[in-house]
Amino acid sequence: MAERSVIVIGGGLVGSLAACYFAKRGWKVDLYEKRQEHRSINLAISERGFSALRRLDPLLEARVRELAIPMHGRMIHSVDGKQASQAYDVFGKHINSVGRNALIKVLLDAADSYSRVTLHFRHELVDADFDSRRVTLQNAETGHRLDSSADLIVGADGAYSRVRQRMMTKVMMNYSQTYIEHGYCEFSMAPINGEFAMSSNHLHIWPRGSFMLIALPNPNKTFTCTLFMPWRQFDHIKTSDEAVEFFRANFPDALSLMGEKSMCAEYARNPKGSLVYIKCTPHTYKNRAVILGDAAHAMVPFYGQGMNCGFEDVERLDEIMLSTLRASGIESAETTQLTDEQLLSALDEYSATRAADTDAIVDLALDNYVEMRSRVVSYSYLLRKQLEGLLHRLFPTVVIPLYTMVSFTSIPYTAVIRQWNRQTLWLHRSIYAATATVVLGAGLVSAQLLGLRIPTLSEIARAFSHKH
Repeated sequence: MAERSVIVIGGGLVGSLAACYFAKRGWKVDLYEKRQEHRSINLAISERGFSALRRLDPLLEARVRELAIPMHGRMIHSVDGKQASQAYDVFGKHINSVGRNALIKVLLDAADSYSRVTLHFRHELVDADFDSRRVTLQNAETGHRLDSSADLIVGADGAYSRVRQRMMTKVMMNYSQTYIEHGYCEFSMAPINGEFAMSSNHLHIWPRGSFMLIALPNPNKTFTCTLFMPWRQFDHIKTSDEAVEFFRANFPDALSLMGEKSMCAEYARNPKGSLVYIKCTPHTYKNRAVILGDAAHAMVPFYGQGMNCGFEDVERLDEIMLSTLRASGIESAETTQLTDEQLLSALDEYSATRAADTDAIVDLALDNYVEMRSRVVSYSYLLRKQLEGLLHRLFPTVVIPLYTMVSFTSIPYTAVIRQWNRQTLWLHRSIYAATATVVLGAGLVSAQLLGLRIPTLSEIARAFSHKH
């Protein structure tokens, strides 16, 4: 069989991982990335991300773990400076902070180590003709245009994907893009006497109802702090004095650690970013193209699942392609042996199953913003967290908290929501039953003390079952 080839558009986290997977399966890979440098921000990596790295190469997973800083829970900061730790998991499982640039370097180095992979930087997609399996790219430095062709085109080119835009001209794609009414601005918190200014093993949150500040640790002992709040509040802060007044009123302890001068300089200098989420389906076009990561499902960052979900995309696609090959009786690990018909079947299956899951995590990420900026300090949230934690410790495979299912398992996101809804219904019914039992017991005791006739069990049952 002739050598199979793939073009990967986008050399970020998901694109570079996809290049590694295809090369491992025997494909000739050309990866095109328009930027030479990437954004320098940190990310949260958890089990879904590690699972994809582990499937590719356990040594690669180990290298990434060496770069990561464990975050065992949230540290909630009150306005008065008090702090309260909320563990992520009763069994000590944790998420991890990792620098984007460091992670991309590891993945690009891994891709470059495959002889079948060729990396092309400073090349931007201009056009794509999927039916002829051809793309046109432009060198950002010289302006020179070139054509490239391959059996499969992979779009991992982000939320504003050009590959997806071209796919929309070929398929009846259901697509939605929504900007939320909140933006963000990043700040830095320097070390104090060469050490972290706060606990390095927590994700720090200053929840303030309609807005919040968060902070994630970096390997150089700094914190990256991000302020999320409605645009109208950003619009009201126009001067350094107004910025200081706002931080003093809402984040006084963070301000003292960041320093007023540094905070004001970064507020004025750093861009105010928008927050968007995107859903679309299908994620594929025939056996010619597939979109992965943010190109298929951009989400707001509040569950720390954007990268993890994108890595899982690559893992799921690989699993389906390999299982399709082996279902045909071929035990090879090289998916280049898929026929065109088998590749079509694999891509169709991937899109049919994956789109529902990615829609689910997009919704969960949006809801988690409300949890982080508001619910984490509510009595009902804390009560449920304690109750679910206790039940999870007693029945670890029966009752699983939502955060645990999302961050520490590979349960499909749609199945996560189904189980969460069942648990919620069961918990509500149990609470109602317990409340009814207490009320009934109190009533019976009161009746006995007052010398009233106590109804029989059959009379009580009829009372509760009576339909009005």
